[in-house]
Amino acid sequence: MGLIQAAVGSVGGMLADQWKDFYTVPDNLPPTAALFAAVPRGTNAGRGANTKGSSNIITNGSKIVVPEGYGLLLLQDGAITGFASEPGAYEWNSSDVQSKSIFTGGGFVDSLILQSWERFKFGGQPGSQQAAFFVSLKELPNNRFGTQSEIYWDDRYLNAQVGAITRGTYTLKIADPILFVKRFVPATYLQSGQIFDFTDLDNDAASQLFNEVVGSLAPAFSLYTNDPSKVNRITRIQQDSIGFAQSLSAVVEQNYQWKSDRGLEIVKTAIISIEYDANTKELLKTVQRADALLGARGNSNLQASVAAGMQSAGENAGVGGLMGIGFATGGMAGLAGLQQPVAPAATPAPTAAAEPAPAVDDVIVRLTKAKQMLDAGLITQADYDAAKAKALGL
Repeated sequence: MGLIQAAVGSVGGMLADQWKDFYTVPDNLPPTAALFAAVPRGTNAGRGANTKGSSNIITNGSKIVVPEGYGLLLLQDGAITGFASEPGAYEWNSSDVQSKSIFTGGGFVDSLILQSWERFKFGGQPGSQQAAFFVSLKELPNNRFGTQSEIYWDDRYLNAQVGAITRGTYTLKIADPILFVKRFVPATYLQSGQIFDFTDLDNDAASQLFNEVVGSLAPAFSLYTNDPSKVNRITRIQQDSIGFAQSLSAVVEQNYQWKSDRGLEIVKTAIISIEYDANTKELLKTVQRADALLGARGNSNLQASVAAGMQSAGENAGVGGLMGIGFATGGMAGLAGLQQPVAPAATPAPTAAAEPAPAVDDVIVRLTKAKQMLDAGLITQADYDAAKAKALGL
């Protein structure tokens, strides 16, 4: 049948010590290695050295140690005959009825692998010779992306099209090793001594992934910034590595079917830099100024600006200048909307000494506005008294 599970979690333990020789991962693997051939170890004393070359062909009775974070794939004539994602010790036996062809790994891999196995599994009795490969189940870091010129997307928060040059990195995970090997890995990497590395510049398959990620950046930015449930500002992208990774992964899946056809998915992103174009920079400045004028802070800023204007007018034209600012056009009436409503001052009764008396309606309006300005702290009590006396003709 295939693999017999000798023990779980025995890597470096007593069972592995008892085996005279076994197959496991090679030494000095780069952290970005995704797929590579198993290598034999010699006796226990020489466990750290590859004493028999890099041949990965196993036969009946071969012992295999699967470390944490890796899955084991067995192939014959290009077809996958066995898979184990659970760390531990295994023995290959093509005829033992107790052996198994696949282990789910207790959560290491999802149901996609089971579906892939049923679709691609070896159609008969496995032969006595198998090629053994390890596939990484860890997050694979340092996959770079970047644009040489601006990309553009529609930004919901800015309510405009924005553009930027951007670069960063993402972590990749092999969610379905069977799909990954069957559908994506070139045959040249299914040989002894070869290492499939997504960061290898000479790896044409990895270069294709890079191009697809770059082609997905603009719609991913748009998806992220336009998500109504997040109400995300453009500047939050650099702080939300997982959130943007989900948007990027969704666009990549929609356009290129990474997970469903290749068994790959983007897990996290780190945007190193975003260099906005000139128009976007100006737009951001405008929006930042507008943000500063919202809410209580905006109310304080606006009142301070109005007070400065009132002070300048008072210095240049006295109380008459103060009363004239905006009164002719009702401009100061908007102050009431920037603060809690203020009860209008009681209307003073005309005195017999006022000669000639101004129109009653005009006096009430001018005094009411002056009182509102006094309550808002825009003029002093002396300014108000002078304005009152002038309005009443005293």
